[in-house]
Amino acid sequence: MTELPPFLLSRDRILHGLSANDLAKRVRSGTLVRVRHGVYVDGPTWRDLKPWQQYRVRVQAAAETFEKPTIFARHSSASVWDIPFIGQNHPVQALTLKNDGGRSRAGVSRHFAARSGLRACCVEGLLVTDRVRTVLDLAAFSPFAEAMAPLDHVLRPDLARQLPALTKAELEAGIGNIYSAAAARRIRAAIAFADPASASAGESWSRALIHVAGFEPPLLQQRFTDAAGLVGYSDFYWKESRIIGEFDGEEKYVKPEFLKGRTTSEAVLAEKKRENRLRSLGFRVERWDWAELAAAGTLERKLAAAGVGRRRTRSAVLDPQNPL
Repeated sequence: MTELPPFLLSRDRILHGLSANDLAKRVRSGTLVRVRHGVYVDGPTWRDLKPWQQYRVRVQAAAETFEKPTIFARHSSASVWDIPFIGQNHPVQALTLKNDGGRSRAGVSRHFAARSGLRACCVEGLLVTDRVRTVLDLAAFSPFAEAMAPLDHVLRPDLARQLPALTKAELEAGIGNIYSAAAARRIRAAIAFADPASASAGESWSRALIHVAGFEPPLLQQRFTDAAGLVGYSDFYWKESRIIGEFDGEEKYVKPEFLKGRTTSEAVLAEKKRENRLRSLGFRVERWDWAELAAAGTLERKLAAAGVGRRRTRSAVLDPQNPL
């Protein structure tokens, strides 16, 4: 279960011996942060949270202020399920069962959903769309490259939550008649490209951007050895050009499951030694991080400069001895 900081609700301020002016002073000093109207959290605790953790807090804060049960959807549902997604500035998103085009107010975007076929789950005390509907909605209403992280994630077992992997057949079946024809086509294209071999959200986003840019598809999690034994597994590998691609997310240097008992400094040193061994085998290693993924065109320029091949056009594979 996600550990959330305690809330201070303005409606309860009298219980804490605080006036409205006291709350305003604490916000100005940074002691408190107003997450949304009427909901505050400890300032230092808030600033220590990662952006996706802050978003999860904003979803919870919205739930604290709703008078009626609300089904959270899209990025908000994903945050409750711990399904990774791309971007940091999404509004809190919920469903409305009234077909009035949806509405947005008080920092919450509401989207119409028909009652038929709608499945809601109670997760961490909140009503959210089920995992299938959550990732299908993201595939339908997000850019193709951003749809990959959620889809790849649910195709793998969620060990932390003890949830089984979903199958592509289950995802396809979930489309039904919920979406427009255009949205259904976007979803099917995203499902077809999804691959559980991408081990992180950054790798998923990278792989999708590589595809959109028209590069040859890389091999994922390629195993490399040298005279000393196993070197490791690469995030991406282009065999023909002998180029290895590595996404440098902070996870491999800070999360216990990646550190495996090492300090961050030891992990960085081990990664450097691994890269040197790969280079000694004659491979070129290109690395990139979140900032480079977020800067449009940066990854494409980096890979093009390194010499990664582009996918052949249909005309390029014609037999020159037998022209049309």
